[in-house]
Amino acid sequence: MRDKRFSRYARIALAYNVLVVLLGAVVRATESGAGCGANWPTCRGALIPSEGTAATAIEFAHRATSGVALIVVAILAVWAVRTRPKGEAARWMAIASAVLILNEALIGAALVLFGWVADDESIGRVVSIVVHLVNTFLLLGALALTAWFADGHPAPRRPFAAAPLRLARIGVIALLVVSAAGAITALGDTLFPPETVGAGFFDDLGGTFIVRLRWIHPIVAAATAAYLWWFVRAVDPDGSRGRWLQGLIYLQVVAGIVNIALLAPLWMQVAHLLLADAVWISFVVVSTQSLVESERVPA
Repeated sequence: MRDKRFSRYARIALAYNVLVVLLGAVVRATESGAGCGANWPTCRGALIPSEGTAATAIEFAHRATSGVALIVVAILAVWAVRTRPKGEAARWMAIASAVLILNEALIGAALVLFGWVADDESIGRVVSIVVHLVNTFLLLGALALTAWFADGHPAPRRPFAAAPLRLARIGVIALLVVSAAGAITALGDTLFPPETVGAGFFDDLGGTFIVRLRWIHPIVAAATAAYLWWFVRAVDPDGSRGRWLQGLIYLQVVAGIVNIALLAPLWMQVAHLLLADAVWISFVVVSTQSLVESERVPA
């Protein structure tokens, strides 16, 4: 069932959450995570801080926009429950989005309360950013599919075709792994800014494990880009559905190279993350389409 208003709102919710994710990257890159102190959900003991540093302003802006995102997704879920038929894919994806954004809030609270912010380089922080990244991607995927299904596109039905399902699963794992590695690399670039292009690759690696992991991300990213390019060719031979994904993959590879060459400036980190989100969202949609299309192929 198509509902233009609902699908338009779902797209707005998706776009807004992408902006919140990008602002979160600014918080990390500027080491502003401790700007509100060890207080949550308040900021320096107040709902709206009356004083503080630039870090306070950045962190408070992120918290405020995250709070609005929670309300936006809650409205989406309530709207879906009240107007969409039971069992419909758009309804389930909207409910999943609400659960996942609650997880986002809990993870954000944990980061602050456990002190996994600013210049912290503990294992706990590394694990938390990986968990945060995976949950964020699942949230963006759920929001994207909410809009996709609400716009009248069919949902795949069980049992799913084995071949496209297997290829999609590999793509999901590859994207989550490369993105998690990218999140760790970005943390390393923040805590230990590279002074040369070879830092963490050919130069002295230093004593911290975060810097020692810097070389992993480009290698995994290259392998994932190659797989996704092949994936599109495999599930969309005529190129009718996967052109956007292939174009985004190309741009992301170029952005990664530029990011390394420029020693990871803030604006490039944000652009790189934006492209990563776009690749993930496009992959989710193309994978879903491939499962639907496989149902139409005679056995």
